[in-house]
Amino acid sequence: MALLSKSPFGTFILKIEVKVELNLLDKEKEVDLMSPNGKASPFSECRPNGSLGHCSDEDSMTLRPQRKHRDYIEASVCHVKDLENGQMREVDLGAGRALLIKEHGEFFAMGHKCPHYGAPLVKGVLSKGHVRCPWHGACFNIATGDIEDFPGLDSLPTFQVRVEKEKVIIRANKQALQTQRRSKAMSKCSAVINSSTGFSHVLIIGSGPAALVCAETLRQEGFTDRIVMCTMDKHLPYDRPKLSKSLESTAEQLQLRSSDFFQVHDIEILLEKEVVSVDVKTRTVIFRDGFKMEYRKLFIATGSRPKPLSYKGKDVGNVYHLRTPEDANSIATLASSKNAVIVGTSFIGMEVAAALTDKAHSVSVIGIEAVPFRKALGEKVGKALMKLFELNRVKFYMLNEVWEMRGHNGQLKEVVLKSGKVLRADVCVIGIGSGPATAFLKQSGVHMDSKGFIPVNKTMQTNIDGVFAGGDVVTFPLAQRSNKKVNIPHWQMAHVHGRVAALSMMGKAPDIKTVPYFWTAMFGKSIRYAGYGDGFDDVVIQGDLDELKFVAFYTKSEEVVAVASMNYDPIVSRVAEVFRSGKTIRKRDVETGDMSWLIDKGSQ
Repeated sequence: MALLSKSPFGTFILKIEVKVELNLLDKEKEVDLMSPNGKASPFSECRPNGSLGHCSDEDSMTLRPQRKHRDYIEASVCHVKDLENGQMREVDLGAGRALLIKEHGEFFAMGHKCPHYGAPLVKGVLSKGHVRCPWHGACFNIATGDIEDFPGLDSLPTFQVRVEKEKVIIRANKQALQTQRRSKAMSKCSAVINSSTGFSHVLIIGSGPAALVCAETLRQEGFTDRIVMCTMDKHLPYDRPKLSKSLESTAEQLQLRSSDFFQVHDIEILLEKEVVSVDVKTRTVIFRDGFKMEYRKLFIATGSRPKPLSYKGKDVGNVYHLRTPEDANSIATLASSKNAVIVGTSFIGMEVAAALTDKAHSVSVIGIEAVPFRKALGEKVGKALMKLFELNRVKFYMLNEVWEMRGHNGQLKEVVLKSGKVLRADVCVIGIGSGPATAFLKQSGVHMDSKGFIPVNKTMQTNIDGVFAGGDVVTFPLAQRSNKKVNIPHWQMAHVHGRVAALSMMGKAPDIKTVPYFWTAMFGKSIRYAGYGDGFDDVVIQGDLDELKFVAFYTKSEEVVAVASMNYDPIVSRVAEVFRSGKTIRKRDVETGDMSWLIDKGSQ
């Protein structure tokens, strides 16, 4: 029995009578949506003693939904010889489609769409027991459907496969064929929590992907004590990368998990709660409103804050740093048939510029360098993208800076450049980069470097025992760069950090072997990027930059350290697999123009 009550801090808390049950999303309660071995993740019927661990399978129980024959469909999809080893095929079962895979003479079947953004996995990369998404690099185990690398929160459903008379037959749950996603089974909190209790076994500061994946991983791994997330945001976790690409989306449309999800899985969220200090000696976090909360384990995932811009006219309105759905909505409204100015050629700034071209009367971009994206993608790629923007009516004012924002009746009317040029402007978006949101840690004892980043080890632990950090705020050891500590403020990497931190808290942390994967989208075109190209000294281009169908290999000395592509899927995911294997790609390997070694044979 569960009683729902609202705390004085705006959170919903379930008071739960201790019992163990299988908790899946309402639409995903069939046996086939569990792991194919018939077992859900082990649930711990542990006493509320605050221990960070989970019990063995012998200590766990699951309630299995009753099979209903009408909820399943069987279909013969091909002949056994139609697929060679290492091939994938999307097959139609009548009630939906599935991805059929053959590896080492064995057939596997699972959902055919990546649950992140719906990419067709048949166009991805099959390698060593997993499929990598062609768009954003998420990886899924072909035997279990479990997500093994990010981005994204959900796993894939798997389906039974058998061979009869040389025919491959798939038996699938109809609902799973439609949803194309599966939420891993999770444990529940075993303690009855008083809503005013100022203690949490795990306290998570932040509500981005690192924070959310940390909380979910703890529950997936059988953690049965209290988990509290706190955030300055007034919304439940949402898909922040979409803000700059889809300015009119609401917080509800961007939401990553529903409020019901958090209530069902006993993950408490304190909204609009700003942490002002941390005392690691007493293991206490203090909020701006004076509320204090003690913790046993702390995970810091506060993300980044925009860098301020210095200019005259700070009191002028309609000047934005894009941070929230409300910011995005206001920018879209103010730019409608009006004049928009973007300051900075960061990915966010350029994505906003692209998104406004079909709304605004004019779009102007101000940059301190000669070419946008030069530092990240190189001058040649930067020039090709700049041309794309110019063809879409974007006017550039490069090698320039803002001097003044001029307004009328408090609202922006002009942006004055240091060159003396005056631009008409009804709305301005500042996107000149960001820094770690770690100022509240200055007196905490948690070590930070000169730029405010928190150095962590391979288990995401800081210099303080029991204090972990992840996402944009950290420098961490990157395997691809011989464990050099780096900062990678990417959406995908934050997911990884959250999972590693959660496993570390439970004493079973893996090494961070993921390959950084990044993407950007503009004018209906996407750039994929994998690796870590910071400090590259040359770029090898294959394909046609003018046609925007190219692959760019970023090299340092004689080694390829990163790759970017446009209209060349799944080559970035293929290179990511090579990086993941630990193999070195030499500059001479990509200078020949022969990329047959990277093409995934047989996908159709």
